[in-house]
Amino acid sequence: MKEEKSLYIPFILFHIILGIVIFYVPFLSKIYGVVAFLFGVIHIARSNNKNNEVLFFSAYIVGLEVFLRMTKGVFLHEFGKYSVIIYMILGIFYSGTNKKAFVYVVFLLLLVPAIFISTETLNYDTDFRKAIAFNLLGEVTLFFSALYCYKRVISFDQIKNIITILGFPIISLITYLFLYTPDNLKDTITNTSSNFATSGGFGPNQVSTILGLGMFVFFVQILLNSSTKKILIINVILFAICSNRGIITFSRGGVYVGLLMILILVFFLYSRINENGKQKINIALVASLFLGIAVWGYSSIQTGGMINKRYANQDAIGQEKASVLSGREQLMETEIQMFVDNPIFGVGVGKNKEERFETTGIKAASHNEVTRLLAEHGSFGIMALLILLFTPAILYLNNKQNIFLFSFLIFWLLTINHAAMRIAAPAFIYSLSLLKVYFNEEDIIHRQ
Repeated sequence: MKEEKSLYIPFILFHIILGIVIFYVPFLSKIYGVVAFLFGVIHIARSNNKNNEVLFFSAYIVGLEVFLRMTKGVFLHEFGKYSVIIYMILGIFYSGTNKKAFVYVVFLLLLVPAIFISTETLNYDTDFRKAIAFNLLGEVTLFFSALYCYKRVISFDQIKNIITILGFPIISLITYLFLYTPDNLKDTITNTSSNFATSGGFGPNQVSTILGLGMFVFFVQILLNSSTKKILIINVILFAICSNRGIITFSRGGVYVGLLMILILVFFLYSRINENGKQKINIALVASLFLGIAVWGYSSIQTGGMINKRYANQDAIGQEKASVLSGREQLMETEIQMFVDNPIFGVGVGKNKEERFETTGIKAASHNEVTRLLAEHGSFGIMALLILLFTPAILYLNNKQNIFLFSFLIFWLLTINHAAMRIAAPAFIYSLSLLKVYFNEEDIIHRQ
């Protein structure tokens, strides 16, 4: 642990430099993505995954994915998901899996009937392979991740390290965002819609999602991994920057999810610590509150007050918007109607987008994985969702030392409701809720 802590600041500096270098030499992003993936494969093979290296390298790729997409550093758009799948398969090969993880085999099998339905329902000119891959690759990533993680025993220090590693590539992302964002932000913000200028020219929804996750990561560092005042100050700064950058994407989902993850973690920490530990958390919460007010105030000044209107669901002139969810309600309504019309097998994988266009003229993919599963998989989709929801909750009854469990679970559940499973993060973070964690009482709140 001492060696890992001594490398924390050098790793931070490396990822700041990485963000700067890739901003000025974009082609290096492609090289770095390939090198990072291959390094993981080689290291896992050499170590035979003795220390769950699969989880550490998967966490790194999950944190890196949006940055690579933003900088056009992926040869395959779904690089993140394929990487995690390969890592997990290697992990299962070297370390096996729990027999009771069969419940996730059932989950995957429940999705198969809709594939056969889609062979009959998809339009003739639709690329069948792409339609299946686009809509189900997230679930396949979750399946392999869950198969590996189910009741796998790891230490509290290990899960903290997984969270730490997840945060390093996010540092590169926020560095890139600083360089990409115009100096005079007020001039570029003319409305309260999600903003590409503050999101590195990439999808604000995905950027907000990973920055919200970054907020949680660095809050964990503040509470549990700040062994010196210097590291504490660095973690506070990183938390504040992630919060600010997430807010000014004007995509609210990731920020809300990050805050809720933090609140859930604090709640479960309280149930595990003594009075001295609770006092330290109280101090951290009060400090975080003042920090949050400062960050919000700065964000408001940056955006000329537009961010206040965004979170109040108003347009640029202060009028309340008709849609609370940026128009996603209509997408959800059409998918629920498809389920009502096809309650058993659904309309088939990928068909909901075609049917929505035919009935409403809206050509958009689903933002909501829950209603998509209902529309495309019918009752089988409901059963698949129930497995995903209740399995971690049941495991918690004998796994109460995984204090991150419900934070991980809520990230998956809320993220798939506003950003579907377009990145690997929801699938991987969900699987971490299945780990069996153990720790010593004194490990919970540690300060020097």
